[in-house]
Amino acid sequence: MDYRRTRLSDLFRTPPGTEASAYGWVKTRRDSKGVSFVQLNDGSTFADFQVVVDAGVIPEETLKGITTGASVRFDGVVVESPGSGQAVEMKATGVEVFGGADPTSYPLQKKGATMEFLREIAHLRMRGNTFGAVTRVRNRAAWAVHRFFQDRGFAWIHTPIITASDCEGAGAMFAVTTLLEHEPGSHPSEVSDGGAFRLKSTKPEEDFFGKPAYLTVSGQLNVETFAHGLTNVYTFGPTFRAENSNTPRHLAEFWMIEPEMAFCSIEGDMNLAEEFVREVIGDVMEHCAPDLEFFNQRVEPELLTTLRHVVESGFERMTYTEAVRLLESSGETWEFPVSWGSDLQSEHERWLTEKKVGRPVILTDYPKEIKAFYMYGNEDGKTVRAMDVLVPRIGELIGGSQREDRLDVLESRIDEQGLDKSAYWWYLDLRRFGAVPHAGFGLGFERLIMYLTGLKNIRDTIPFHRTPGQAEF
Repeated sequence: MDYRRTRLSDLFRTPPGTEASAYGWVKTRRDSKGVSFVQLNDGSTFADFQVVVDAGVIPEETLKGITTGASVRFDGVVVESPGSGQAVEMKATGVEVFGGADPTSYPLQKKGATMEFLREIAHLRMRGNTFGAVTRVRNRAAWAVHRFFQDRGFAWIHTPIITASDCEGAGAMFAVTTLLEHEPGSHPSEVSDGGAFRLKSTKPEEDFFGKPAYLTVSGQLNVETFAHGLTNVYTFGPTFRAENSNTPRHLAEFWMIEPEMAFCSIEGDMNLAEEFVREVIGDVMEHCAPDLEFFNQRVEPELLTTLRHVVESGFERMTYTEAVRLLESSGETWEFPVSWGSDLQSEHERWLTEKKVGRPVILTDYPKEIKAFYMYGNEDGKTVRAMDVLVPRIGELIGGSQREDRLDVLESRIDEQGLDKSAYWWYLDLRRFGAVPHAGFGLGFERLIMYLTGLKNIRDTIPFHRTPGQAEF
Protein backbone atom coordinates (compact mmCIF):
# COMPACT_ATOMS: atom_id res chain seq x y z
CA MET A 1 0.00 0.00 0.00
CA ASP A 2 1.18 3.52 -0.80
CA TYR A 3 -0.10 7.04 -0.16
CA ARG A 4 -0.37 7.47 -3.93
CA ARG A 5 -3.12 4.86 -4.13
CA THR A 6 -6.22 5.80 -6.11
CA ARG A 7 -8.76 7.87 -4.19
CA LEU A 8 -12.47 7.29 -4.56
CA SER A 9 -12.81 10.72 -6.15
CA ASP A 10 -10.49 9.44 -8.89
CA LEU A 11 -12.42 6.19 -9.32
CA PHE A 12 -15.48 8.17 -10.36
CA ARG A 13 -13.45 9.29 -13.39
CA THR A 14 -11.94 5.86 -14.14
CA PRO A 15 -12.95 4.30 -17.52
CA PRO A 16 -15.15 1.20 -17.30
CA GLY A 17 -13.20 -2.03 -17.66
CA THR A 18 -10.31 -0.84 -15.51
CA GLU A 19 -9.10 -3.06 -12.69
CA ALA A 20 -8.72 -1.05 -9.51
CA SER A 21 -8.80 -1.06 -5.73
CA ALA A 22 -11.19 0.96 -3.60
CA TYR A 23 -10.12 1.94 -0.08
CA GLY A 24 -12.35 3.54 2.51
CA TRP A 25 -14.84 3.17 5.31
CA VAL A 26 -18.19 1.48 4.87
CA LYS A 27 -21.13 3.88 5.06
CA THR A 28 -23.82 1.23 4.50
CA ARG A 29 -24.24 -2.32 3.21
CA ARG A 30 -27.50 -3.46 1.69
CA ASP A 31 -28.19 -7.10 0.77
CA SER A 32 -30.72 -8.02 -1.90
CA LYS A 33 -31.27 -11.46 -3.43
CA GLY A 34 -27.76 -12.66 -2.70
CA VAL A 35 -26.08 -9.47 -3.92
CA SER A 36 -24.53 -6.93 -1.53
CA PHE A 37 -24.34 -3.21 -2.31
CA VAL A 38 -21.67 -1.42 -0.28
CA GLN A 39 -21.45 2.38 -0.05
CA LEU A 40 -17.84 3.40 0.51
CA ASN A 41 -16.23 6.75 1.30
CA ASP A 42 -12.63 7.80 1.94
CA GLY A 43 -13.26 11.54 2.53
CA SER A 44 -11.94 12.63 -0.88
CA THR A 45 -15.42 13.35 -2.24
CA PHE A 46 -18.91 14.03 -0.99
CA ALA A 47 -20.45 11.21 -3.03
CA ASP A 48 -20.21 7.61 -1.84
CA PHE A 49 -18.72 5.05 -4.21
CA GLN A 50 -20.79 1.91 -4.73
CA VAL A 51 -19.23 -1.55 -4.71
CA VAL A 52 -21.33 -4.50 -5.86
CA VAL A 53 -20.53 -7.90 -4.38
CA ASP A 54 -22.14 -10.80 -6.22
CA ALA A 55 -23.14 -13.93 -4.35
CA GLY A 56 -20.27 -16.31 -3.72
CA VAL A 57 -17.48 -13.83 -4.57
CA ILE A 58 -16.61 -13.20 -0.92
CA PRO A 59 -16.85 -15.82 1.85
CA GLU A 60 -19.93 -15.37 4.00
CA GLU A 61 -17.85 -14.99 7.17
CA THR A 62 -15.84 -12.19 5.58
CA LEU A 63 -19.00 -10.50 4.30
CA LYS A 64 -20.37 -10.36 7.85
CA GLY A 65 -17.42 -8.15 8.81
CA ILE A 66 -18.28 -5.55 6.17
CA THR A 67 -20.47 -3.44 8.45
CA THR A 68 -21.02 0.29 8.80
CA GLY A 69 -17.81 1.88 10.05
CA ALA A 70 -15.47 -0.92 8.97
CA SER A 71 -12.32 0.01 7.02
CA VAL A 72 -11.79 -2.07 3.87
CA ARG A 73 -10.10 -2.44 0.50
CA PHE A 74 -12.13 -3.83 -2.36
CA ASP A 75 -10.42 -5.18 -5.47
CA GLY A 76 -12.44 -5.37 -8.63
CA VAL A 77 -13.34 -3.94 -12.01
CA VAL A 78 -14.88 -0.52 -12.63
CA VAL A 79 -18.09 -0.89 -14.63
CA GLU A 80 -20.86 1.37 -15.87
CA SER A 81 -23.53 1.79 -13.24
CA PRO A 82 -27.12 0.96 -14.18
CA GLY A 83 -28.38 3.04 -11.24
CA SER A 84 -29.05 6.76 -11.23
CA GLY A 85 -26.77 9.29 -9.60
CA GLN A 86 -23.47 7.67 -10.51
CA ALA A 87 -21.69 6.91 -13.77
CA VAL A 88 -19.59 4.00 -12.56
CA GLU A 89 -19.37 1.47 -9.77
CA MET A 90 -17.13 -1.47 -8.92
CA LYS A 91 -17.75 -5.18 -9.37
CA ALA A 92 -15.82 -6.70 -6.49
CA THR A 93 -13.49 -9.66 -6.97
CA GLY A 94 -12.02 -9.60 -3.46
CA VAL A 95 -11.85 -7.68 -0.20
CA GLU A 96 -9.60 -7.10 2.79
CA VAL A 97 -11.12 -5.89 6.04
CA PHE A 98 -8.54 -3.83 7.90
CA GLY A 99 -10.62 -2.92 10.93
CA GLY A 100 -14.08 -4.04 11.88
CA ALA A 101 -16.75 -1.97 13.61
CA ASP A 102 -19.41 -3.39 15.89
CA PRO A 103 -22.70 -2.39 14.23
CA THR A 104 -24.50 -2.32 17.59
CA SER A 105 -22.18 0.31 19.10
CA TYR A 106 -20.77 2.29 16.14
CA PRO A 107 -22.25 5.76 16.73
CA LEU A 108 -22.48 6.94 13.10
CA GLN A 109 -25.37 4.97 11.70
CA LYS A 110 -27.35 5.74 8.55
CA LYS A 111 -30.00 7.64 10.46
CA GLY A 112 -29.38 11.34 10.94
CA ALA A 113 -27.61 12.72 14.01
CA THR A 114 -27.89 16.12 15.65
CA MET A 115 -24.99 18.55 15.54
CA GLU A 116 -24.86 18.42 19.35
CA PHE A 117 -24.36 14.65 19.25
CA LEU A 118 -21.72 14.93 16.54
CA ARG A 119 -19.71 17.30 18.75
CA GLU A 120 -19.64 14.58 21.40
CA ILE A 121 -18.02 12.19 18.89
CA ALA A 122 -15.68 14.70 17.26
CA HIS A 123 -13.11 11.94 16.77
CA LEU A 124 -15.52 10.14 14.38
CA ARG A 125 -17.77 12.83 12.92
CA MET A 126 -15.53 13.53 9.91
CA ARG A 127 -16.76 10.21 8.43
CA GLY A 128 -20.29 11.59 8.17
CA ASN A 129 -21.69 13.73 5.36
CA THR A 130 -21.88 17.02 7.25
CA PHE A 131 -18.47 17.23 8.84
CA GLY A 132 -16.78 15.58 5.88
CA ALA A 133 -18.16 18.44 3.79
CA VAL A 134 -17.13 21.02 6.41
CA THR A 135 -13.59 19.67 6.41
CA ARG A 136 -13.24 19.75 2.64
CA VAL A 137 -14.58 23.32 2.53
CA ARG A 138 -12.23 24.34 5.34
CA ASN A 139 -9.27 22.75 3.59
CA ARG A 140 -10.02 24.40 0.27
CA ALA A 141 -10.67 27.78 1.89
CA ALA A 142 -7.30 27.62 3.69
CA TRP A 143 -5.58 26.84 0.40
CA ALA A 144 -7.42 29.72 -1.28
CA VAL A 145 -6.33 32.10 1.50
CA HIS A 146 -2.68 31.27 1.00
CA ARG A 147 -2.95 31.39 -2.78
CA PHE A 148 -4.63 34.81 -2.64
CA PHE A 149 -1.79 36.37 -0.66
CA GLN A 150 1.04 34.46 -2.31
CA ASP A 151 -0.18 35.52 -5.76
CA ARG A 152 0.05 39.14 -4.60
CA GLY A 153 3.57 38.86 -3.21
CA PHE A 154 2.69 38.70 0.50
CA ALA A 155 5.08 36.82 2.81
CA TRP A 156 3.55 34.40 5.33
CA ILE A 157 4.85 35.20 8.84
CA HIS A 158 4.59 32.75 11.74
CA THR A 159 3.81 34.99 14.71
CA PRO A 160 4.26 33.73 18.30
CA ILE A 161 1.55 31.92 20.18
CA ILE A 162 2.95 33.09 23.53
CA THR A 163 3.02 36.83 24.12
CA ALA A 164 3.59 39.37 26.89
CA SER A 165 1.29 42.06 25.44
CA ASP A 166 -2.45 42.36 24.92
CA CYS A 167 -3.22 43.37 21.33
CA GLU A 168 -6.87 44.29 21.83
CA GLY A 169 -6.60 45.75 25.32
CA ALA A 170 -9.59 43.65 26.43
CA GLY A 171 -7.73 41.59 29.01
CA ALA A 172 -9.48 38.30 28.15
CA MET A 173 -6.27 36.29 27.90
CA PHE A 174 -5.11 32.83 28.97
CA ALA A 175 -2.11 32.95 31.28
CA VAL A 176 0.92 30.76 30.51
CA THR A 177 2.81 29.75 33.66
CA THR A 178 4.98 27.04 35.19
CA LEU A 179 4.34 28.27 38.74
CA LEU A 180 1.46 25.81 39.22
CA GLU A 181 2.37 22.26 40.14
CA HIS A 182 0.47 19.14 41.09
CA GLU A 183 0.43 18.26 44.75
CA PRO A 184 2.56 15.26 45.73
CA GLY A 185 0.79 12.01 45.01
CA SER A 186 -1.61 13.45 42.44
CA HIS A 187 -1.45 12.75 38.74
CA PRO A 188 -2.57 15.16 35.98
CA SER A 189 -5.16 12.67 34.70
CA GLU A 190 -6.70 12.45 38.18
CA VAL A 191 -7.10 16.16 38.74
CA SER A 192 -10.76 16.84 39.46
CA ASP A 193 -10.67 19.84 41.82
CA GLY A 194 -8.51 22.79 42.73
CA GLY A 195 -6.95 20.91 45.63
CA ALA A 196 -4.81 18.95 43.20
CA PHE A 197 -2.74 22.06 42.39
CA ARG A 198 -0.53 24.32 44.41
CA LEU A 199 1.26 27.58 43.62
CA LYS A 200 5.04 27.38 43.74
CA SER A 201 5.52 31.17 43.77
CA THR A 202 3.62 34.41 43.36
CA LYS A 203 6.59 36.29 41.88
CA PRO A 204 6.36 36.77 38.07
CA GLU A 205 10.15 37.02 37.81
CA GLU A 206 10.38 33.41 38.99
CA ASP A 207 8.10 32.18 36.22
CA PHE A 208 9.40 30.52 33.06
CA PHE A 209 9.64 33.73 31.02
CA GLY A 210 10.52 35.98 33.94
CA LYS A 211 7.35 38.01 33.42
CA PRO A 212 3.60 37.42 32.94
CA ALA A 213 2.93 35.63 29.64
CA TYR A 214 -0.25 34.76 27.79
CA LEU A 215 -1.64 32.94 24.79
CA THR A 216 -1.96 35.46 22.00
CA VAL A 217 -5.29 37.01 21.08
CA SER A 218 -3.89 38.24 17.75
CA GLY A 219 -0.73 38.13 15.68
CA GLN A 220 -1.30 41.64 14.39
CA LEU A 221 1.21 43.60 16.49
CA ASN A 222 3.95 41.09 15.72
CA VAL A 223 3.23 40.94 12.01
CA GLU A 224 3.34 44.75 11.84
CA THR A 225 7.06 44.55 12.58
CA PHE A 226 7.57 42.49 9.43
CA ALA A 227 5.49 44.90 7.36
CA HIS A 228 8.07 47.51 8.33
CA GLY A 229 10.75 45.51 6.55
CA LEU A 230 9.02 43.28 3.99
CA THR A 231 6.13 45.65 3.07
CA ASN A 232 3.30 43.14 2.43
CA VAL A 233 2.90 40.27 4.91
CA TYR A 234 0.20 38.15 6.51
CA THR A 235 -0.27 35.75 9.39
CA PHE A 236 -2.59 32.75 9.45
CA GLY A 237 -2.52 30.92 12.75
CA PRO A 238 -4.26 30.08 16.04
CA THR A 239 -5.36 32.70 18.54
CA PHE A 240 -7.01 32.45 21.96
CA ARG A 241 -9.65 34.44 23.85
CA ALA A 242 -10.52 33.67 27.48
CA GLU A 243 -14.05 35.05 27.19
CA ASN A 244 -16.59 33.16 29.27
CA SER A 245 -19.04 33.06 26.38
CA ASN A 246 -21.17 30.14 25.25
CA THR A 247 -22.78 31.80 22.24
CA PRO A 248 -22.85 30.09 18.80
CA ARG A 249 -20.40 32.74 17.52
CA HIS A 250 -17.54 32.39 20.02
CA LEU A 251 -14.62 30.00 20.47
CA ALA A 252 -11.77 30.06 22.97
CA GLU A 253 -9.34 28.85 20.29
CA PHE A 254 -9.70 29.86 16.66
CA TRP A 255 -7.62 30.76 13.61
CA MET A 256 -7.02 34.29 12.40
CA ILE A 257 -5.99 35.67 9.01
CA GLU A 258 -4.25 39.03 9.38
CA PRO A 259 -2.59 40.77 6.42
CA GLU A 260 -0.54 43.91 7.00
CA MET A 261 0.69 46.36 4.36
CA ALA A 262 3.27 49.12 4.62
CA PHE A 263 2.81 52.28 2.53
CA CYS A 264 -0.94 51.61 2.55
CA SER A 265 -3.96 53.68 3.56
CA ILE A 266 -7.44 52.70 4.70
CA GLU A 267 -8.58 52.85 1.07
CA GLY A 268 -6.02 50.23 0.05
CA ASP A 269 -7.05 48.12 3.03
CA MET A 270 -10.68 48.16 1.91
CA ASN A 271 -9.69 47.26 -1.65
CA LEU A 272 -7.70 44.25 -0.44
CA ALA A 273 -10.51 43.08 1.84
CA GLU A 274 -13.08 43.21 -0.96
CA GLU A 275 -10.81 41.35 -3.37
CA PHE A 276 -10.05 38.77 -0.67
CA VAL A 277 -13.67 37.97 0.18
CA ARG A 278 -14.77 37.68 -3.42
CA GLU A 279 -11.83 35.55 -4.56
CA VAL A 280 -11.80 33.10 -1.65
CA ILE A 281 -15.55 32.52 -1.81
CA GLY A 282 -15.37 32.11 -5.58
CA ASP A 283 -12.57 29.56 -5.29
CA VAL A 284 -14.49 27.44 -2.78
CA MET A 285 -17.64 27.62 -4.91
CA GLU A 286 -15.67 26.33 -7.88
CA HIS A 287 -13.86 23.48 -6.16
CA CYS A 288 -16.36 22.37 -3.46
CA ALA A 289 -19.59 22.51 -5.46
CA PRO A 290 -21.04 19.15 -4.22
CA ASP A 291 -20.32 20.06 -0.60
CA LEU A 292 -21.89 23.52 -0.92
CA GLU A 293 -24.90 22.00 -2.68
CA PHE A 294 -25.35 19.71 0.34
CA PHE A 295 -25.30 22.70 2.70
CA ASN A 296 -27.69 24.55 0.40
CA GLN A 297 -30.17 21.65 0.60
CA ARG A 298 -29.78 20.65 4.25
CA VAL A 299 -28.58 23.70 6.19
CA GLU A 300 -29.16 27.09 4.51
CA PRO A 301 -31.61 27.17 1.57
CA GLU A 302 -30.31 30.49 0.18
CA LEU A 303 -26.63 29.69 0.68
CA LEU A 304 -25.56 29.45 -2.96
CA THR A 305 -27.61 32.47 -3.96
CA THR A 306 -26.03 34.55 -1.21
CA LEU A 307 -22.47 33.44 -1.97
CA ARG A 308 -22.89 34.00 -5.69
CA HIS A 309 -24.29 37.48 -5.02
CA VAL A 310 -21.28 38.41 -2.88
CA VAL A 311 -18.83 37.22 -5.55
CA GLU A 312 -20.59 39.12 -8.29
CA SER A 313 -21.47 42.37 -6.48
CA GLY A 314 -19.41 45.47 -5.84
CA PHE A 315 -19.24 46.37 -2.15
CA GLU A 316 -21.02 49.54 -0.99
CA ARG A 317 -18.95 51.92 1.13
CA MET A 318 -20.26 54.33 3.75
CA THR A 319 -19.15 55.86 7.04
CA TYR A 320 -20.31 54.68 10.44
CA THR A 321 -22.06 58.03 10.91
CA GLU A 322 -24.01 57.59 7.66
CA ALA A 323 -24.98 54.07 8.71
CA VAL A 324 -26.27 55.26 12.09
CA ARG A 325 -28.43 57.89 10.39
CA LEU A 326 -29.93 55.25 8.10
CA LEU A 327 -30.63 52.93 11.02
CA GLU A 328 -32.18 55.69 13.14
CA SER A 329 -34.52 56.72 10.31
CA SER A 330 -35.36 53.15 9.22
CA GLY A 331 -38.58 52.83 11.18
CA GLU A 332 -37.42 49.44 12.45
CA THR A 333 -37.80 48.29 16.06
CA TRP A 334 -34.39 47.20 17.27
CA GLU A 335 -33.57 44.81 20.08
CA PHE A 336 -30.48 46.95 20.69
CA PRO A 337 -31.15 50.71 20.33
CA VAL A 338 -29.01 52.60 17.83
CA SER A 339 -27.10 55.73 18.77
CA TRP A 340 -23.88 57.36 17.64
CA GLY A 341 -21.01 56.05 19.73
CA SER A 342 -22.43 52.58 20.31
CA ASP A 343 -21.18 49.47 18.56
CA LEU A 344 -23.43 48.14 15.83
CA GLN A 345 -25.05 44.76 16.44
CA SER A 346 -25.67 41.90 14.03
CA GLU A 347 -29.29 42.99 13.50
CA HIS A 348 -28.11 46.44 12.38
CA GLU A 349 -25.41 45.06 10.10
CA ARG A 350 -27.79 42.59 8.47
CA TRP A 351 -30.42 45.27 7.87
CA LEU A 352 -27.83 47.41 6.09
CA THR A 353 -26.63 44.58 3.84
CA GLU A 354 -29.89 42.71 3.27
CA LYS A 355 -32.62 45.35 3.28
CA LYS A 356 -31.13 48.78 2.72
CA VAL A 357 -28.23 48.18 0.33
CA GLY A 358 -28.81 44.62 -0.88
CA ARG A 359 -25.12 43.68 -1.07
CA PRO A 360 -21.95 43.72 1.10
CA VAL A 361 -21.12 46.99 2.82
CA ILE A 362 -17.81 48.37 4.11
CA LEU A 363 -18.25 50.80 7.01
CA THR A 364 -15.50 53.27 7.89
CA ASP A 365 -14.59 55.95 10.44
CA TYR A 366 -15.86 54.48 13.71
CA PRO A 367 -15.88 56.34 17.06
CA LYS A 368 -12.45 55.95 18.65
CA GLU A 369 -13.95 54.97 22.02
CA ILE A 370 -15.17 51.63 20.66
CA LYS A 371 -12.01 50.75 18.74
CA ALA A 372 -8.50 49.57 19.63
CA PHE A 373 -5.66 51.89 20.61
CA TYR A 374 -3.60 51.29 17.46
CA MET A 375 -6.11 52.70 14.95
CA TYR A 376 -5.27 55.96 13.15
CA GLY A 377 -7.07 58.98 14.58
CA ASN A 378 -8.98 61.22 12.18
CA GLU A 379 -8.70 65.00 12.19
CA ASP A 380 -12.11 65.36 13.90
CA GLY A 381 -10.65 63.89 17.10
CA LYS A 382 -13.69 61.64 17.47
CA THR A 383 -13.27 58.90 14.90
CA VAL A 384 -10.57 56.54 13.68
CA ARG A 385 -9.75 55.07 10.28
CA ALA A 386 -11.31 51.73 11.02
CA MET A 387 -13.30 49.62 8.61
CA ASP A 388 -15.62 46.62 8.89
CA VAL A 389 -16.75 44.43 6.01
CA LEU A 390 -20.40 43.48 6.45
CA VAL A 391 -22.03 40.72 4.42
CA PRO A 392 -25.62 39.48 4.11
CA ARG A 393 -26.72 36.74 6.50
CA ILE A 394 -24.15 37.21 9.29
CA GLY A 395 -23.10 40.85 9.38
CA GLU A 396 -19.45 41.60 10.21
CA LEU A 397 -16.97 39.32 8.48
CA ILE A 398 -13.77 41.43 8.58
CA GLY A 399 -12.48 44.17 10.84
CA GLY A 400 -9.47 46.33 10.00
CA SER A 401 -7.91 49.76 10.10
CA GLN A 402 -5.13 52.04 9.08
CA ARG A 403 -2.64 51.87 11.95
CA GLU A 404 -1.56 54.88 13.97
CA ASP A 405 1.97 55.74 12.79
CA ARG A 406 2.41 58.98 14.79
CA LEU A 407 4.41 58.22 17.93
CA ASP A 408 2.93 60.94 20.14
CA VAL A 409 -0.64 60.07 19.21
CA LEU A 410 -0.08 56.34 19.76
CA GLU A 411 1.46 56.95 23.19
CA SER A 412 -1.54 59.08 24.14
CA ARG A 413 -3.95 56.36 23.03
CA ILE A 414 -2.11 53.73 25.08
CA ASP A 415 -2.31 56.00 28.13
CA GLU A 416 -6.01 56.68 27.52
CA GLN A 417 -6.79 52.98 27.61
CA GLY A 418 -4.77 52.40 30.76
CA LEU A 419 -2.28 50.04 29.16
CA ASP A 420 1.30 49.52 30.30
CA LYS A 421 3.41 51.45 27.82
CA SER A 422 6.54 49.51 28.70
CA ALA A 423 4.96 46.31 27.34
CA TYR A 424 4.78 47.94 23.92
CA TRP A 425 8.29 49.42 23.73
CA TRP A 426 9.15 47.52 20.57
CA TYR A 427 5.81 48.45 18.97
CA LEU A 428 6.53 52.11 19.70
CA ASP A 429 10.02 51.72 18.20
CA LEU A 430 8.37 51.11 14.82
CA ARG A 431 7.12 54.71 15.05
CA ARG A 432 10.57 55.99 16.09
CA PHE A 433 12.55 54.37 13.30
CA GLY A 434 11.20 54.75 9.78
CA ALA A 435 7.48 54.87 10.47
CA VAL A 436 5.21 54.56 7.42
CA PRO A 437 1.48 54.65 6.81
CA HIS A 438 0.32 51.04 7.10
CA ALA A 439 -2.94 49.15 7.32
CA GLY A 440 -4.37 45.68 7.73
CA PHE A 441 -7.35 43.64 8.78
CA GLY A 442 -8.33 40.55 10.71
CA LEU A 443 -10.68 37.74 9.73
CA GLY A 444 -11.65 34.86 11.97
CA PHE A 445 -11.26 31.79 9.76
CA GLU A 446 -14.09 29.92 11.48
CA ARG A 447 -16.41 32.88 10.88
CA LEU A 448 -15.58 32.55 7.17
CA ILE A 449 -16.36 28.81 7.28
CA MET A 450 -19.71 29.57 8.92
CA TYR A 451 -20.47 31.90 6.04
CA LEU A 452 -19.39 29.41 3.39
CA THR A 453 -21.42 26.53 4.85
CA GLY A 454 -24.44 28.24 6.38
CA LEU A 455 -23.79 26.49 9.69
CA LYS A 456 -25.32 28.29 12.65
CA ASN A 457 -22.83 27.26 15.35
CA ILE A 458 -19.14 28.08 15.06
CA ARG A 459 -18.29 24.93 17.04
CA ASP A 460 -19.16 22.93 13.94
CA THR A 461 -16.58 24.67 11.74
CA ILE A 462 -13.40 23.56 13.55
CA PRO A 463 -12.09 20.01 14.06
CA PHE A 464 -12.05 20.16 17.88
CA HIS A 465 -13.82 23.09 19.47
CA ARG A 466 -12.59 24.79 22.63
CA THR A 467 -15.22 26.64 24.65
CA PRO A 468 -15.87 27.24 28.37
CA GLY A 469 -15.97 23.83 30.04
CA GLN A 470 -14.98 22.02 26.84
CA ALA A 471 -11.47 20.83 26.03
CA GLU A 472 -12.19 17.24 25.05
CA PHE A 473 -10.20 15.29 22.48
